[in-house]
Amino acid sequence: MKIGIDSRAAKWYRGTGIGTYSYQLINSLNKIDIINKYLLFMPQTNSIDIKFNSNYEIKNINQDLQVNFWDEVNIPTILKSEDIDLYHVPQNGVGLPKEKTCPFIITLHDIIPYRMPETVGEVYLDIFLKEMPTIISKCDGIITVSNFSKQDIISAFNFPAEKIFVTHLANEEIYLPLDKDKCSRFIKENYYISGDFILYVGGFSPRKNIVGLIQAFSKIENKLKNRDIKLVIVGNKGKSYSLYKKTAEDYNVSEKVIFPGFIPLEHMPLFYNACKLFVYPSLYEGFGLPPIEAMACGIPIIASNLTSIPEVVGDAGILINPYDIDELSREMLHIFEDEAFRNSLAKKSLLRSSEFSWNKTVENTLEAYKNTIRK
Repeated sequence: MKIGIDSRAAKWYRGTGIGTYSYQLINSLNKIDIINKYLLFMPQTNSIDIKFNSNYEIKNINQDLQVNFWDEVNIPTILKSEDIDLYHVPQNGVGLPKEKTCPFIITLHDIIPYRMPETVGEVYLDIFLKEMPTIISKCDGIITVSNFSKQDIISAFNFPAEKIFVTHLANEEIYLPLDKDKCSRFIKENYYISGDFILYVGGFSPRKNIVGLIQAFSKIENKLKNRDIKLVIVGNKGKSYSLYKKTAEDYNVSEKVIFPGFIPLEHMPLFYNACKLFVYPSLYEGFGLPPIEAMACGIPIIASNLTSIPEVVGDAGILINPYDIDELSREMLHIFEDEAFRNSLAKKSLLRSSEFSWNKTVENTLEAYKNTIRK
């Protein structure tokens, strides 16, 4: 097979869900597939930190990140001249060529703009709602990241189930158990965060339920006033930040709720390992990488019982109704007060994370490629 892959997100959006997926897709394919040929479309910026094998060819695209990412890239002529067997667009099909010169497959991570449009940025929402039906109609196959998302896609687009392939995601190799005392010292020295803390990692969209998390934290903070416990909310602050800051003020925990902003990728394992508990009360996820990352570090987790999250977490964490603030606060308090329970959850987390790997992801992706070409 000769596969073309739109790899722009691997360079431009590393550290986000789609960026991490795109990077690990091409990185892991490069590790395990030395037979098939690949044509990777990359931006004309500094080269990506992957040493590609001889069966991988890079085609640079001269394109401005801010203006043109969501537009079609100028590739139809290249695809036709290169005699590509299949073209893959990992970022929800956005940028798929209008002219079809070979079979198309996309990775559609979720359909949040259809299910929770009020939580999506206006530009992306407009593009998704207008373009996705056309994109889907051009697809010969769809890769998605959970069985939940597969059923969601079938329901929304009536796309044939046999042409949708589930490839679960995994944590990157940097996420693993580390010396917790060293991690805590690093966080204190570099981010001025001391004492025990609960961690949230992810976007600031309303669907992430950060308001509910702050409300639940305020309840346990009142009951554990003799302990220096903080809530650390990691992620790009975005336009919802002022709402979350005000919520912390309204519930009298503004000094205990910390927003360090975007954290460099290399520091993220230190944050996970330094925390006492990871909480992910999201209302909707196509997969959700942060719980896998936390589990790979051996951290006890509390997560939502909605959408794909139970599929990811399994029985390794505490699954709560994210709309029930009292339930969330009770479980947070339970984990803090019961050390044996906390340690047992940590062990379950580590064991569960071992069931996911990027090698499995790309092996399933290769099967999706083969099946799509055959159909």
